Amino acid sequence: MNPSNPTDRRSFLKTGGLVTAAAAMPTILRAQDAAKAAGDIKVALVGCGGRGTGAAAQSLNCPGTRLVAIADAFPDNAQRALDNLKKQFGDKVDVPKERVFAGFDAYKAAIDACDLVILTTPPGFRPAHFEYAVEKGKHVFLEKPVAVDGPGVRKVLEAAKKADEKGLKIVGGLQRHYQNSYLETLAKVKEGIIGDIVSAQVYWSGAGVWTRARKEGMSEMEYQMRNWYYFNWICGDHIVEQHIHNIDVVNWFKGGAHPVKANGIGGRTKRVGKDWGEIYDHHYVEFTYADGTVMNSQCKHWDGTWSRVSESIMGSQGTAQPGQIKDRKGKVIWRFKGPDNNPYQTEHDVLVKHIQENKPVNDAYFTAESTLSAILGRMATYSGQEVTWEQALNSSLDTMPKVLAWDADPGPKAGADGLYPAPIPGVTKVF
Repeated sequence: MNPSNPTDRRSFLKTGGLVTAAAAMPTILRAQDAAKAAGDIKVALVGCGGRGTGAAAQSLNCPGTRLVAIADAFPDNAQRALDNLKKQFGDKVDVPKERVFAGFDAYKAAIDACDLVILTTPPGFRPAHFEYAVEKGKHVFLEKPVAVDGPGVRKVLEAAKKADEKGLKIVGGLQRHYQNSYLETLAKVKEGIIGDIVSAQVYWSGAGVWTRARKEGMSEMEYQMRNWYYFNWICGDHIVEQHIHNIDVVNWFKGGAHPVKANGIGGRTKRVGKDWGEIYDHHYVEFTYADGTVMNSQCKHWDGTWSRVSESIMGSQGTAQPGQIKDRKGKVIWRFKGPDNNPYQTEHDVLVKHIQENKPVNDAYFTAESTLSAILGRMATYSGQEVTWEQALNSSLDTMPKVLAWDADPGPKAGADGLYPAPIPGVTKVF
């Protein structure tokens, strides 16, 4: 998929040994430029961390795409991503220095330059970025979760409607929707192999993720931006940022339903210290759907303990897990035979194909509903109260800082001991 190395091509021409080949090269290059002008989808990357760089690579793996702009709050992130992508894709990365943008408003210039934008910043920024992209008539790869609070979800849902009106193509980052083993399992469930769905159990239990040390001279805004996973205004807690995948599977298998209420418990037990911000390190939530189905959800960031990332859908006649179905006695009655695919690549293949063929696709709705499902769970654990879907969706609690600048106040503040206060059930307000 990678074009030939431009440095090697220049070296070849300098040798002068093959005059006919050298004479033909300008014509070839003009033809390539014409092809780009005529049909290539111009891609911009907004959010240049590991997920963003990977998503850009997957987009560039698709025929007929080229990267034309890149943006990140931090210039070092933008340059690192650009360097890595150039090494992989050569001439498919058409990003001169004047289209490398940094800062809080960098996303606007990158979006203005493209046909398709990849939105992979931390999720707190996603509503504003998606809204702007739709306003400008751009197709979008919309990484999950799409927001961290009710106001953000409402903004995404409104933008999704406008995207439909404009015929824009939107694919979300809940990649299990594009994975063969999940799709075939869902097909069997729809056939009735497990009977009526009566309950579900979902897990994202592991050791946790990275931390980044505070450096001398960092403003509080920069520190929280660099350590975005640990602050709710920008991450939403790991139940939202990570566990959304598993919660989404149950919504999906239930035909696009969502929980109508939730209650749960959570807190901080192991990851307590200056490096872990304000979020919880464990959540256990009981979600209830309109038909009475209950989904029990657990996620934790505890190293050295039992871990699991999975979903189980329990029916009146059996249990479905991705790739395998058992009857009520535990006997395997169906197994996925493969081959499985790389869903991270497939979601970009689908998006590009739908753009090229002008076919409708808009994942923003279910991605937003699964985001709000996870937010609902966090609101229940933080407050210690039963919280309804309507309360979560209509919440007026907007966690985004009023001013985005490196010297601005991001909101959360450490105490004299360097620790950030965690939510307290029965005290913390979530509406």
